[in-house]
Formats: sequence, structure tokens, C-alpha cells
Amino acid sequence: MAKLSTEELIDAFKELTLIELSEFVKQFEEVFDVTAAAPVAVAAVGGAAGGAAAAVEDEKDEFDVILAAAGDKKIGVIKEVRALTSLGLKEAKDLVDGAPKPVLEKVNKETAEKAKAQLEGAGATVELK
Repeated sequence: MAKLSTEELIDAFKELTLIELSEFVKQFEEVFDVTAAAPVAVAAVGGAAGGAAAAVEDEKDEFDVILAAAGDKKIGVIKEVRALTSLGLKEAKDLVDGAPKPVLEKVNKETAEKAKAQLEGAGATVELK
């Protein structure tokens, strides 16, 4: 199989709809047993898709867990962020220090509520979008 360059892969992703790209990410995570901790590229492509993003917003079966503020117990919040994501200590600390930032993106309501409860229990201020 011919190896594709990064530019060729990006061009291929530009051809996909937001839903197709989301399905690709899910399958990629399953095949390689990884989690997209901060899929910034997906958000950037989603902004360019425009109409497709609006259609996905109407369904509202996926939520983003946004860390608004770490609060007084920053170490506890960092531990919870690490428990919820696959981030290392430095990445989790940077995420908490850079609040407001998304901790989890495109998760179901049950997972979002559970994550919110865990982070608030550690002293953080959390929003669901």
C-alpha cells in the first residue's frame, strides 16, 4: 500500500462531511485503542463545514464538558482530569491552568453528567455545551 503524505491525508479529510469525519475518529480510536483528548482539528474542519455542523447541533446527543475554572483545589482537579482523559500530568496541568478549556468533547449525556459531577466534586467549575 502506498504511504500517503500528511498533505494528502488533510486533503482527503477536507472531502469528508462532519459526520463522516466523526465516524472516522471513532473507528480510529477503536482500532488503535486511543482517545482523542483534544480533537482540535475536528473542530476546525467542523467550522468550515458550516451547514453540516448546524445539522449535528440540532440533535444534541453529544456534549462537551468545559472546565470553566479550577477553583481552590487545583491538584484534585488535575487528578480528575487525568482520570477522565488519557492525558499525562503535564498536559492535564496545562489544561487546568488554561481554563476555560474542553476536557471531553462529543460525549453522551450520561458520560458528560458523570464527568461534571467528578470535576465539581474536586472543586472545579464546569459547563456542559
